[in-house]
Amino acid sequence: MADAAALPGLEQLNGLVTSVTTPEFAGMTFHEVLCKSALNHVPSSSAMPFDWTVNPYRGCSHACVYCLDPDTQVLMADGRSKRIGDVRPGDEVIGTERHGSYRRYVRATVSAQWTTRKHAYRVTLADGTELTASGDHRFLTERGWKHVQPGPPGSQRPHLTTDNKLVGFGAGGAPPTDTEIDLGIIGDAVKSDAPLRVIAIEDLGTTIDMVDITTSTGDFIANGVISHNCFARGTHEYLELDSGKDFDTQIVVKVNVVDVLEKELRRGTWMREPVALGTNTDPYQRAEGRYKLMPGIASALAESGTPFSILTKGTMIRRDLPLLKDAAAHVPITISTSIAVFDDELQHIIEPGTPSATARLETVRAATDAGFRVTVFLMPIIPHLTDSIAAIDHALTRIKDAGATRVVYGALHLRPGAKQWFMQWLEQQHPELVSSYRGLYPGMTANAPKAYRSWLAKRVRPLLRVHGLDGRAEDDAPRGAPVAGLAARSASIVVTSRGRAALSGPTGVGAGHETSARLF
Repeated sequence: MADAAALPGLEQLNGLVTSVTTPEFAGMTFHEVLCKSALNHVPSSSAMPFDWTVNPYRGCSHACVYCLDPDTQVLMADGRSKRIGDVRPGDEVIGTERHGSYRRYVRATVSAQWTTRKHAYRVTLADGTELTASGDHRFLTERGWKHVQPGPPGSQRPHLTTDNKLVGFGAGGAPPTDTEIDLGIIGDAVKSDAPLRVIAIEDLGTTIDMVDITTSTGDFIANGVISHNCFARGTHEYLELDSGKDFDTQIVVKVNVVDVLEKELRRGTWMREPVALGTNTDPYQRAEGRYKLMPGIASALAESGTPFSILTKGTMIRRDLPLLKDAAAHVPITISTSIAVFDDELQHIIEPGTPSATARLETVRAATDAGFRVTVFLMPIIPHLTDSIAAIDHALTRIKDAGATRVVYGALHLRPGAKQWFMQWLEQQHPELVSSYRGLYPGMTANAPKAYRSWLAKRVRPLLRVHGLDGRAEDDAPRGAPVAGLAARSASIVVTSRGRAALSGPTGVGAGHETSARLF
């Protein structure tokens, strides 16, 4: 029987083996689970440039913050509604995006769903719509995003009052799950003609099971109003400023992932398409030191003739370099590392719990010495803090000295959740920069403006040439185009029985490299 309170990614209560704490990993809890699948297919609508991933670990850092009652109805992309407790990764829902001066309804892909237990509040709207959520959850109002409840004393976070009106079309109290909404709203500007004024916010005086999801747009439609979602590494984000230590304290471990992966790779339908590791959760995070799942995953992929890429912030990959070097003799393998900040003090504040830049560069050197052409993701470059010519030149000098051959760079993203954390930190540490950041990232804007990105490119590109590094900005290529250092969608897919036989023959690995494997 399905369990609404299951851990992230689980549909059955018996998927949980045990939860473990141990003195050698003080402050961490490992939730050991049995997974049903290892290969995760990325929806074709996704902006990601690859089709397949494997994630042996899953962090739950934000699952305890923003959540809704499991019976909350989510508007799906087919026009029907579904309980948020029944929504699964890969489902398509309706979200919103800003286009110019207007926010518009668009399709969005769900990349994560999880449950937690939180104190419950009920928000009632004038049309009868009711929303049961945690006090930290946020809804879109005519005055911007607001939490259900105020924050701790002194935090001054925006929160709902009876003076607010939510944005959306409402649900009138009891939304049916099998009634379709006119999908003509896709592309339409978001309006709020419905009577969605907040008339009551009640403390229900109880703690209940709650659910939240991560979507590609950062929001979704909950009971007919626009709700923000959590960011718990649902897709690869280059900076999650508010995840740091929390992300490393509650870890879901798929203890049987190697066995499941081996079975999936033996299926006749598996086409040896490139697999990307580390684009959702870091496969070489601290938990890997205890569970040692990556050697089995890498070996299974290599033995099946499946090309793969690894992206990590960690240094533990050095343990597996001999194995990866041997595997690279049989399949294409690329290794990339992410290094955002080269100032140790600033790095400790912005990326707590991650290895220093020096340690990561030593890993780049070790991988280079093992024969890999390593890509470094110099992301994010932080306005006014790491974007000076001197800072960029210093970073590229160290990257080049470490032996890397390629760089992908990009400006700071301030996603919901991360933005609030960062602005609070900025007010404390660099109050002189607050007004500038409000100009660069006004309202709910997550991306640096095009003018800033162009200015940044004019600084970085000449320095890349000076240092003899191949490089590009993250947004140089179209949405979904290949990214240096990551597995890419196949150039062609073999679908005939003769083609499958050719790939599985004695020269299959080599043939597969030319027909269906592209790694950059």
